[in-house]
Amino acid sequence: MIKLFITDLDGCISIPFESPDWELLSQIRRLNEQSSHDMAVPSLSICSGRPFPYVEAVAQWLGIDSHVVFESAGVYKLATNEIQLHPTFDKEAEQQVSELKKWLRKEMVPQYQGTIIEFTKKMDAGLIHLDSNVIQEMYPQVVEYVEEHYPRFEVHDTDVSINIILADNNKRTGIRQLCNIMDVKPDEVAYIGDSSGDIPGLQFVGKAFAPQNAAEAVKEEAEVLEGEVTEAVLVAYRQIIRENRKKIAAAG
Repeated sequence: MIKLFITDLDGCISIPFESPDWELLSQIRRLNEQSSHDMAVPSLSICSGRPFPYVEAVAQWLGIDSHVVFESAGVYKLATNEIQLHPTFDKEAEQQVSELKKWLRKEMVPQYQGTIIEFTKKMDAGLIHLDSNVIQEMYPQVVEYVEEHYPRFEVHDTDVSINIILADNNKRTGIRQLCNIMDVKPDEVAYIGDSSGDIPGLQFVGKAFAPQNAAEAVKEEAEVLEGEVTEAVLVAYRQIIRENRKKIAAAG
C-alpha cells in the first residue's frame, strides 16, 4: 500500500512563472488533510530541485506539515523548522558551487539576455530563462564545462532552468532521506515527476507517475497519466487512493 505520495513542483504542481490552478491545488490540499484520518489516503510531500523558500511556501499552500525536500536532497522539517543538508555537501562542494555560480554569472548570463542566476540556492547552481529554446542552447555548453572541470557534479535541465547538482545529491537521495525520517519503505512511496532530474527518484519508489507534459525519457520510467501538470497530480493522488482502498478491502 502507498503510504506517502511525493510530487515534484515545476511541471507537476504548477507551470513555472504562471499563476497556479488554485482550484486543483485546493482539491489536492483537501486530500492531504484527509490523510490524517483515512488510512487509504497517503500523506503528501514534495521533492523539488527548487530552493528552500519556494518549496516551503508551496508546502504551506498544500497543508503539508511533516517533511519536504528542496534542492533535490535537502530536507526541511516543517514541524520543527529545521533544515538538514545532505553530508555529501561538504566544504569542497560548497566552494565549487560558489565557483560555478561565478562562472555562470560571468560566462552565461551576459551571452543570453533575460537569464538569471537562481540566487537563493545553497547546494547547487542554477540558471533560469523563460524561453525553452535559450535553455536548450545553453545546456550543452554548461554540460561541457561541468564535465571538464567539476566531475563531482552533473547537469539537468527543465523547460525554464539548468541545474548543476552534486551527483550524489539527486532526488533518489532526497526521497531516501524522506523514507528514513518518516519510517516509510521505498515501495510504499509514489512519486510524480516530469524532467530528467526526477528520473533517479522515479526509479527508486514503488509507484512512479509522469504527467502528459513530461520529457520522453521520464515517460519511459513511469506510468503516464491523463492530463498535464496539476491535473495529473490530482489524477495520480486519486488513483493511489482507489488502489489503496482495494488493498484494504482485500485484506480485511
